[in-house]
Amino acid sequence: MKESFKIIVLLFISLFANAQETGNIEGRILSSDGVPIKGISIRQAKASYSNKTNQNGEFRFPNFPTGNHVIVIEGNGMKKQTKEVKVSPSQTTKVEFKLEEEILALNEIVIVIKGTPNKKRESVLSGINLKPMDIPQSIQIIGSATIEQQQSIRLSDVVKNVNGVYVGSARGGAQETFWSRGYDMSANNMFKNGFRINNGAMPEVASLEKVEVLKGSAALLFGNVTPGGILNMVTKKPSFNKGGEVAMQMGSYSFYKPSIDFYGPLNDVIAYRFIGSYENSESFRDVVKKERYYINPSVLFKVSDKTEIVLQGDYLHDDWTPDFGTGSIGKEIAAVPRNTYLGASWSNGKTSQATVSGIVKYSINNNWKLNFNTSFQNYDRTNEGTERIQPLLNGDWNRPLGKNKTLEQRGSEQINIQGTFLTGKVKHQLFSGIDAENIFSKNYTFTFNPITYDQINIFDLDKYIPRTDIPLVKNTKIVSTTTNRFGVYAQDLISVTEKIKILAGLRWSWQEAQAITNDLLTIKTTEGPKLLDVAFTPKIGVVYQPTKNSSLFASYANSFTPNSGLTIYNTPIEASIIDQYEVGVKNDFLKGKLSTNITLYQIVNSNLSQTAEFNLDGTINTNSNIKTLSGETTSKGIEIDINAKPIEGLCILAGYSYNDMRYTKTTGSNGSFIEGDRLARTPANTANLSFFYTMPVGLLKGFSIGSAANYIGNRVGGWNNQLVINSTTGAVSIRDREIPIDGYTTIDFSAGYNWKQFSILCKLSNIANVLNYTVHENYSVNPIAPRQLTTSIKYKF
Repeated sequence: MKESFKIIVLLFISLFANAQETGNIEGRILSSDGVPIKGISIRQAKASYSNKTNQNGEFRFPNFPTGNHVIVIEGNGMKKQTKEVKVSPSQTTKVEFKLEEEILALNEIVIVIKGTPNKKRESVLSGINLKPMDIPQSIQIIGSATIEQQQSIRLSDVVKNVNGVYVGSARGGAQETFWSRGYDMSANNMFKNGFRINNGAMPEVASLEKVEVLKGSAALLFGNVTPGGILNMVTKKPSFNKGGEVAMQMGSYSFYKPSIDFYGPLNDVIAYRFIGSYENSESFRDVVKKERYYINPSVLFKVSDKTEIVLQGDYLHDDWTPDFGTGSIGKEIAAVPRNTYLGASWSNGKTSQATVSGIVKYSINNNWKLNFNTSFQNYDRTNEGTERIQPLLNGDWNRPLGKNKTLEQRGSEQINIQGTFLTGKVKHQLFSGIDAENIFSKNYTFTFNPITYDQINIFDLDKYIPRTDIPLVKNTKIVSTTTNRFGVYAQDLISVTEKIKILAGLRWSWQEAQAITNDLLTIKTTEGPKLLDVAFTPKIGVVYQPTKNSSLFASYANSFTPNSGLTIYNTPIEASIIDQYEVGVKNDFLKGKLSTNITLYQIVNSNLSQTAEFNLDGTINTNSNIKTLSGETTSKGIEIDINAKPIEGLCILAGYSYNDMRYTKTTGSNGSFIEGDRLARTPANTANLSFFYTMPVGLLKGFSIGSAANYIGNRVGGWNNQLVINSTTGAVSIRDREIPIDGYTTIDFSAGYNWKQFSILCKLSNIANVLNYTVHENYSVNPIAPRQLTTSIKYKF
């Protein structure tokens, strides 16, 4: 079993041992709550004796020299333990270790895993050292083994393993937008190594160690985040163990992707890692191509036993073809062949994204840790071509031109302290810190003259002669926005007894944003109002653990979402405050071979921002920028996670999610949404099931098979319907803007073989060649990929 720590057992042979006589040493290594830990490497100090723990956590050294010996067990994240043993001639000496965790602070919530997903320690975002069993919240982690086994190319391939999280849209093919519990996890809810990132790029998967999803509210630690959940991509770190791999991925539609990963020590205190990849591919879509390269260097400094510094950076350059799919006609997705590309042949997009970060971890003592983390990001994306496919009933479409350019620079700082202490017999695990973020962005507006490029017919591309020249474009406006954020927070896990724990915390957040518009035609600069939001966001949860393998929890948290627009008094509208309630149960069965989590939740935005019905003087408001906090949405549902390793070599992941998110209160005015309507792009049901089995022994040792199924239920694309009230007669009608989309299931199958340092793995995805779509509003309707074959070849050293 792959662990997040490495353990070496050193057997120091007494100088007085009798080398002519031997005995045996037998032992077991268990987690602190008695779960056997498999696969721990054990060796004698001079490497004369070596072994690994088996499925039951057992190891054995036969024919070991007699005498007095000292066994030392130590590992990253573990407390050092020492035991003396005496080996007698022809006798068996037995020894047992129960591992104890050493609290090592990272720039993350560090969760200790000891054999099961509910008990294993993993780094989950910025936070505190807690077990999942102790957290009153749902957490899912997709590790590198699953990412490699499923040959994931995009982040969406990884996210398929997280129930209730799905791709809501892929506007123009520029990015993937993920949704959870009915909420968009876009800009503010996407993180890399604990730092918020711009999600306007397709992230590189080659460097990922794991992907972590913390569902529900995370506002206590991160401030302005939507309550559906946050996603954190964790990149691979340097190692003092030398190794690496070279790999080649190849697949359908001229896809190929070589990659490298080298790591090891430079000396006793410095370790490095370098990851790089290059991708070149065509597509099942005509004309569409992609070329990208990525580098990810990192360095680890072991300054002392108490201080560690990690410096890392990465750079992604992506050339891609903007693709707005097939479009829609009224309430129907246009019946255009899956491969047909409707944009101008010269349409192009370029994205570059660079990040650098530093993480300093300082251990004050065994109970208190201090961390300082800093990050800087630079993002640049430009795309131009024809866009927004909205044809007439007969398929005729006047292709509009569009060009977009966005620049963003983001600096982040975090400092936190965490510690364990007692008040009487009550144990406290305190985590407190401050964070700050500065974001400067520029959005460019371009004008084509005329804006219409030409006319085509989406059903008959030969009906009209398309243009092929690239028209001139003029930059007419630049909007520069500066956003500053600051937060102070504290959280305490209070162990009232071994079975009852209370998690309580409070955050104060301050955010200010201001936009400055430069009109390049009139040479006029306009400063927008300063939008200031201040909010307290509390969280409290209760955990009851009747046994060490079971945990029941209930929690309450709230978050805030800034709003754009003005009130009828011409002042910036306040942020929406959102309440979330959550209950659940986490269980381990069959000695840790099966873990299950069941969570029920309700999220209420009782002050949803909507267009104001009336102006200050009582007249009907027709300005959509004049808002009021008078609406409400409610999202409620259930999530079930299953993680099983019933036999050696077999891993099973499964999940099911039901979500019902609707407008539960609207103004009823002209242009308002309709009470009871389900929000667009929120399927009621999603599910996932995957397994991967590698033969551990026998003639077929190293052979592997796997399969993955993913289900996305019925949902609505386009925009939600609106009320239309005739200003003269008062007659009420409905502006029908919703596009019904049927649910679908895709199934993948893979097979591979490992031989010494070589491996080959083949995957056939979407076996049934299912056709379905991701829909961004109603003009970017992109079909999912058809049946494809992908092969990976690796050499590890």
